[in-house]
Amino acid sequence: MAERRLFTSESVTEGHPDKIADQISDAILDEILKGDPHARVACETVVNTGMALIVGEISTNTYVDIPKIVRETVKDIGYVLAKYGYDYKTMSVLTGIDEQSSDIAQGVNNAVETRETEAVSTGAGDQGLMFGFACDETEELMPLPIALAHKLSRRLTEARKENIIDYLRPDGKTQVTVEYDENDEVKRVDTIVISTQHHEEVEKETIQRDLIEHVIREVVPAELLDEETKYIINPTGRFVIGGPQGDAGLTGRKIIVDTYGGYARHGGGAFSGKDPTKVDRSAAYAARYIAKNIVAAGIASKCEIQLAYAIGVSEPVSISVDTFGTSSYSEADIVTVIRRLFNLSPDGIIDMLDLRRPIYRNTASYGHFGREDHDFPWEKLDKAAQLKEELSTIKVN
Repeated sequence: MAERRLFTSESVTEGHPDKIADQISDAILDEILKGDPHARVACETVVNTGMALIVGEISTNTYVDIPKIVRETVKDIGYVLAKYGYDYKTMSVLTGIDEQSSDIAQGVNNAVETRETEAVSTGAGDQGLMFGFACDETEELMPLPIALAHKLSRRLTEARKENIIDYLRPDGKTQVTVEYDENDEVKRVDTIVISTQHHEEVEKETIQRDLIEHVIREVVPAELLDEETKYIINPTGRFVIGGPQGDAGLTGRKIIVDTYGGYARHGGGAFSGKDPTKVDRSAAYAARYIAKNIVAAGIASKCEIQLAYAIGVSEPVSISVDTFGTSSYSEADIVTVIRRLFNLSPDGIIDMLDLRRPIYRNTASYGHFGREDHDFPWEKLDKAAQLKEELSTIKVN
């Protein structure tokens, strides 16, 4: 009998302290980009009981009211009463913002490749490596464990905000374990874990019953559930103290939740609060864009792209492709076509994906990839046909 292969991914709701921090950082970024699309922003947020601390480096010619943005974001998430442990009206907002370092700025303002010429190109805002991934397990070309975990988190928030379950509070986490067969095909959902903040007087049995009925069964396809599927709901028995009162939150601490749930690699750089000259963010989006179009074109059923950059240098220092044995094309040929079709300099990525727009707050909860609820440009499939055509030409030659 073949041994079972299980894989698990997690998600968190928008009321989780780390996600509060991500959303605040990206809300500030969006507001700055509205007035100054070329601003340099690296905005970090810390949240704890009764406070938010905003720090980082911002260079811009526009003004934004940071305390107001913070309070509006916290209010929108749902922390509107002191009894929730965090309250937009009474919280303190502290700021410690500097300008971008002039040493870094000189490399970003004009890349090494054009520094001795009259031309000007943007250099990468830092060194680093970024990954993009896609697979054909789901319609959105994402791994099933993270796709289901995000949908459960989003449904948990909908059930709270639409008063379907009236005792829920903003903080929550989900986790999904999927079983794969010997051919690496999805077989079933083995385990679902949900922890949700709640009103102090509700019974655990009520929470379990309501979450199975109004959250799990609304999201997870029935054919993936069976009599052996395990449901673990609020396993500590009580989750009244939550949000920043229960745990400090920090921008960029949920990078695996933000990407592929651990199913694919992550370069290490966080996304939220960073303008698109920071390749931690923009190149990760570009890598997902390429990988998704490769899978959509039928070139591979699973694809991971790695891009790497040096600070102040425009062009990537390396492009790597792994199709995990699922493609009839060589990975070297795929790299050749990628270089031909995609300008992967910071300027090229920004132009290709139109990234100097205030679109980032919506990325900061429920994942940056595989989203069907927002029109993110890196999720477009407009390069699939061209990729396949170019590869066919190489194979003929």
